[in-house]
Amino acid sequence: MAGGAGEGLHLPRSAPIEAYGKGGFYFAEMSHQGSLLCLPDSIWAWQVAAPGEIDAPALQLVFDRAAAIDTLIIGTANEVWIAPAELRAALRQLGVVLDVMQTGPAIRTYNIMIGEGRRVAAALIAVP
Repeated sequence: MAGGAGEGLHLPRSAPIEAYGKGGFYFAEMSHQGSLLCLPDSIWAWQVAAPGEIDAPALQLVFDRAAAIDTLIIGTANEVWIAPAELRAALRQLGVVLDVMQTGPAIRTYNIMIGEGRRVAAALIAVP
């Protein structure tokens, strides 16, 4: 799957993101270099390195599991990015609210929402 997740490295549960930077993340007593796709039931290595690479195929796991997700947070590293209207519409049609922000605020928001037991997913681009 080009640019996406769904094969390979993953954690079979959700977990708060404890730290980020230097191209990676620390969570569940593990570190990961590269971007992450966090779902309500798992965390996956995500092969997206820049916001311009985010499209429906890159978010296929989110689309596949949309029935279990109310909100998708996209963390865009240090860039400002506006999601294409087609992507927003496709997610909205599945009942998923899209919220885009830089990765730092995205992690803080994701951690709060999973702490509240919310049905949240996060697509987080690693910050260099």
